[in-house]
Amino acid sequence: MKIAVASRDGITVAGHIGKCKSWIIFQSDAIHQIKLVEMITLPRELVFHYYKDDMPHPLADCDVVIGASAGDNFVNKMALRGINAVLTAETDPEKAVADYLNKQITPPKPRPIGGLVCKVRDALSSHN
Repeated sequence: MKIAVASRDGITVAGHIGKCKSWIIFQSDAIHQIKLVEMITLPRELVFHYYKDDMPHPLADCDVVIGASAGDNFVNKMALRGINAVLTAETDPEKAVADYLNKQITPPKPRPIGGLVCKVRDALSSHN
């Protein structure tokens, strides 16, 4: 299983993952051993918020993307691509992957104002 974790600094799990350009890619086997495969930085046109599905995407073969926050629109777009978008309060990328594999995800922190802002932006966005 291929899992991408949003991380702006390569150390912690990032929020607002639709606008995140830096990702840590992990591979997991059947017994949940986790291996860091690569770290990638996407050019602006491949950041999901701006991506228009007009070229191949380097995260298209991931099974899961993990981050601290994302709008409903992002989660739905990932589902349409066959990618499970998972949100967590865990800050350590490798632990977030292990938690996902062990079905022990720490739920993300509530974001009532941030969530509302995302919904308004999604409604007004030309990137829907």
